[in-house]
Amino acid sequence: MLTSSTTRGIKASIICFVLLTGPLLFGFKPLMDEQEWITWGNRFLNESYDPSAEIKIKKWEISLTPDHFIRLRKTYQQGKQEYYSFNLQRFSEVKYLPGQAQTDTLELKTQADDIIVQTYNDPKGDVDSMSTLFNIPVKKIAPERLDSLKQALNFLKAKNL
Repeated sequence: MLTSSTTRGIKASIICFVLLTGPLLFGFKPLMDEQEWITWGNRFLNESYDPSAEIKIKKWEISLTPDHFIRLRKTYQQGKQEYYSFNLQRFSEVKYLPGQAQTDTLELKTQADDIIVQTYNDPKGDVDSMSTLFNIPVKKIAPERLDSLKQALNFLKAKNL
């Protein structure tokens, strides 16, 4: 015959078992994997980028690549192109800088001069240089989305180490 204390012990054991093994049995996935972070990062960058900050821009492409590079190519109406690229292995921090008007800035910083900056078809001459800061004009960003971007960039940086 089971006593009430024995029954309570059995119920408590069952509850502990379900709580501890339930997530494993039912496919609980606590974190996003690498490809999901890349996909999310690309969606974030493309939805947040604000080309209206530069009046003469004709087209732009921004991407977070599978090999963990952030790349931005801007083409202006007169044919000038600007290209920015860096590997997240060199990433150190991201800051969100609210602007005065509609456009804000996402400031990405690297450990040293790790950001490739190139210009093509520039009337002033083509330039190849390196930088520590990469400023991206963005639309207003909610704090939760910014936190998710930080998580994604740090996760992908750790994958490169």
